[in-house]
Amino acid sequence: MIDSRDDERALALSTLQQVFGYQNFRAQQEDVIVSLIGGRDAFILMPTGGGKSICFQIPALIRSGVTIVVSPLIALMKDQVDNLVALGVRAACYNSSLTAGEGRNVLDQLHQGRLDLLYVAPERLMSDDFLNLLRGLTPALFAIDEAHCISQWGHDFRPEYIRLGQLRSLFPAVPIAALTATAEKQTRADIINCLQLKDPYRVVCGFDRPNIHYSLVDKVKPYQQLCEFLLRYSEQSGIIYCLSRKRVEEVADKLSRDGYQAAAYHAGLAPEVRRSVQEDFLRDDVQIIVATVAFGMGIDKPNVRFVVHYDLPKNIEGYYQETGRAGRDGLPAEALLLFGYADIALLRGFVEKNNDPEKLRTELHKLNAMVAFAEAGICRRRVLLGYFGEVIDADCGNCDNCLNPPEQYDATEYARKALSCVYRVGQNFGMGHVVDVLRGAENQRIKTIKHDRLSTYGIGQDVSRDDWNHLLRQLIQLGYLEQDVARYSILKLTEQARPLLRGEERLKLCKPRTRVQRGKKKEHKIKGQNYDPALFEELRRVRKQIADRDGVPPYVVFGDASLAEMAVALPTSQSELMAINGVGQVKLQRYGNDFIQAINGFLCR
Repeated sequence: MIDSRDDERALALSTLQQVFGYQNFRAQQEDVIVSLIGGRDAFILMPTGGGKSICFQIPALIRSGVTIVVSPLIALMKDQVDNLVALGVRAACYNSSLTAGEGRNVLDQLHQGRLDLLYVAPERLMSDDFLNLLRGLTPALFAIDEAHCISQWGHDFRPEYIRLGQLRSLFPAVPIAALTATAEKQTRADIINCLQLKDPYRVVCGFDRPNIHYSLVDKVKPYQQLCEFLLRYSEQSGIIYCLSRKRVEEVADKLSRDGYQAAAYHAGLAPEVRRSVQEDFLRDDVQIIVATVAFGMGIDKPNVRFVVHYDLPKNIEGYYQETGRAGRDGLPAEALLLFGYADIALLRGFVEKNNDPEKLRTELHKLNAMVAFAEAGICRRRVLLGYFGEVIDADCGNCDNCLNPPEQYDATEYARKALSCVYRVGQNFGMGHVVDVLRGAENQRIKTIKHDRLSTYGIGQDVSRDDWNHLLRQLIQLGYLEQDVARYSILKLTEQARPLLRGEERLKLCKPRTRVQRGKKKEHKIKGQNYDPALFEELRRVRKQIADRDGVPPYVVFGDASLAEMAVALPTSQSELMAINGVGQVKLQRYGNDFIQAINGFLCR
């Protein structure tokens, strides 16, 4: 007797190979796909670029009916639909960007059963008219993308997602898949509860993106540091994130004047300008986007080689999601953070405007965790993954602290001064006040509470404010001090501080970094094999010509990983090209001969 699940697995693998052009599933993709095909709910947490979309797209092609994909942004919908249409999949989006005629055409296709996937925004899906339409069609599956948006614990909560919890009672027999790349434990539980998932198949693949090199420098001359970093990314795509619209425009203007293909993107620009900038970036006509966090959610551009945070992100979830937009194709990428103490003060000011005490404590905790990551002297990947509850057995070997360990100094006496000051002020004040006392600040508050009479007043006036802040944060990170988040982050001594204060041990701490360090030397390798960079660039040129001709982003034709694999395998026939990952039947017919000719021409030179 043949197990029906074996049939489903065979059909899923065949679809993966024939439609998407991949020879094998990634970790856990196959099991979740088979579960969804069988009608079971699923919760899917995979890192950006880890293959989440495949998990619902293959069931959509196998199950009867249309799969409704909930997506928060028009740009995300268009991106995924463009990719699917290029693969020969019957997909469309239904949103406010369509003209009246285009909208009617999409609804006609839906009525006539000529769509496998339809992308909609949550507010459109939950409108009475659209729900009534779906009741007559019996959807195959609901896929809730960016599902962390439904959780008030999530870093990107969106009120319009809340009503999605009604889908279970409205369509009790239709399976629901919730997908996200960024959700810690509390957010995961909230997603499952809010969407009323029934015994969902759970996939938590971990958060590690081993191809991304994480690095940080202390912000001194940020624009100069940025330009030093960009020297090794000529004609490569990247994103630079800034805190304010003003900063975005300043940096973009400077880069443009200095000869970079750069453009600004923020919510204050007209919609048509934002659309134009995004299209230019996706089509490789603009190499660098300088943006606020308004840019990037769901952008599928796989060949982003770097992400720079010009200013400090407000939490690790946002940092992880934004850096995850680099290297979605699995090839080497880099994430650089410029870290300045002024950014901490600015972000803290934003956070403290919150009138909800619980929300205030949560956001302050997240900001402190972000700062702790920035000031870590150990493997950055250990700190980043540890925040999400994931432990790795060894240092990553692909971050600045692993490749270029920070310089250390004997900080024993400075640490004792700092700890003594925390004790003398009664363990009842925050970091700013402690630093003021150490530096002998002459302000009215210190005089009023007579802290200018303490023995620790002015004993650290020869050390800068930034250096004292850096030292105190390392003492917190190492466990000598703790911050009481519920009491305005006042500093308290821990038991671990006693031996240091009594002179029973010495302490070494890390010096701040100010120069951009080089990451790993760029290797022209894929799957451990060398490829000719000249052939790779020739294939990129052919891809750009085809993309411009067809009016699609270059990665819709083939991703960089596919081109690199071609440059290794040197396929000179359709059967050989079909063995390259990312080359499915439809793309083989549309583009195969152009690339075979380019490879043959290169080999004949």
